[in-house]
Amino acid sequence: MNDIIKTKETAIVVGCLLDNRDTERMRLSMEELHELADTAGVEVLDVITQNRERVDSAWYLGTGKIEEIAQRAEELDVDVIIFNDELSPSQTRNLDRVFDCKVIDRTQLILDIFAGRAQSREGKIQVELAQYNYLLPRLAGQGKQLSRLGGGIGTRGPGETKLESDRRHIRKRISELKQQLEDTVRTRQLHRERRKKNNVFQVALVGYTNAGKSTLLNQLTAAETLQEDKLFATLDPTTRQLTLPSGMEVLLTDTVGFIQDLPTTLVAAFRSTLEGVKEADLILHVVDISHPDLGIHMEVVNRILKDLKAEQIPELVVFNKADLLTEGTYLPPAEASILVSALREEDQKKLLDRIEDFVMSSFDRFTLKVPISRGDILSMLHREGVEMDQEYQEEEESYRITVRVNRDHPIYGRIAPFLLDPPETVEESW
Repeated sequence: MNDIIKTKETAIVVGCLLDNRDTERMRLSMEELHELADTAGVEVLDVITQNRERVDSAWYLGTGKIEEIAQRAEELDVDVIIFNDELSPSQTRNLDRVFDCKVIDRTQLILDIFAGRAQSREGKIQVELAQYNYLLPRLAGQGKQLSRLGGGIGTRGPGETKLESDRRHIRKRISELKQQLEDTVRTRQLHRERRKKNNVFQVALVGYTNAGKSTLLNQLTAAETLQEDKLFATLDPTTRQLTLPSGMEVLLTDTVGFIQDLPTTLVAAFRSTLEGVKEADLILHVVDISHPDLGIHMEVVNRILKDLKAEQIPELVVFNKADLLTEGTYLPPAEASILVSALREEDQKKLLDRIEDFVMSSFDRFTLKVPISRGDILSMLHREGVEMDQEYQEEEESYRITVRVNRDHPIYGRIAPFLLDPPETVEESW
């Protein structure tokens, strides 16, 4: 095999199947590890697992199985062995002595993918911060592994020179990154406060990675966000203006995709980005209806939303990829849901109608009497898209207009002099 020119790195993926873990979740986790490797540009040549009561604290698996993996790695001449769980520093050091190739874990693999995908300044800071927090307790013993690596998966990001620096330097860099992140968070918060002040309605797209969120954003807003059939195709949050059928404009934000066992270092680093979900007036929970594990995917997303304290925000479950639906596919129950294909124009319109129904039902209803001479008020109502009904009253040379707008909306002060009756809060099923 040595005389064959490799076009990409090769790997063996390794998992520990614990007796007390849900079998389906373990299967999904191993499949995702394979997909993650593919996303990182690594070819998986073998998958090795072992059933155990608990993870071995020193070796992850039994020593006999570790020796078997070492022999298999030598036979296949692989570049890296990827473990499905986060390895402790001592496990990493022990395994590094046994294998004559790189040893990385699920967390390191995801961090590597994120490092390659982050485009914005904030995204790069968040990823680098997560990498350093992961690497700090693992600095001992890194020298041997780094000295024999020429790059590739698991080494993207801070780099060899920085990793070999002392702990004080790493801690100083972490402090600097946290400060930079705080500065970007303050800027983001100012933007959020401005949107709130202007009463801009905000919709957030959330979902399991590769559910089709970016495709929906692109189709609904004519954005140009990267969309690939890969995990974590997009990383940085993207906000675009969305025009509803009535002409009203809202903001639609795409967020980073979720995944089972998302590394805690990443969740912590990306919390400032995910905090934007809490500011949303409506969450569109996008689900790949064609995926056999959609139920588990929904549970993972709901759990992360709960961790973010965003579970009380109104939610519309968007079962996406209806064009890939097979006969008899089970649709999990959802309080409010819609079945669409992001690629079908009629489904896009259907989804926009549902969003607009919700937006309108969240407003108060007012009846105005506006003189015909006040063309500025009439134009403003039309421009803001809050007008529901209009009737011209010839004898009074005025319009009787029904509108929906909240009292904290900037235009409320301008329409207040024309109110015919007190506000009536409308509650509708949407």
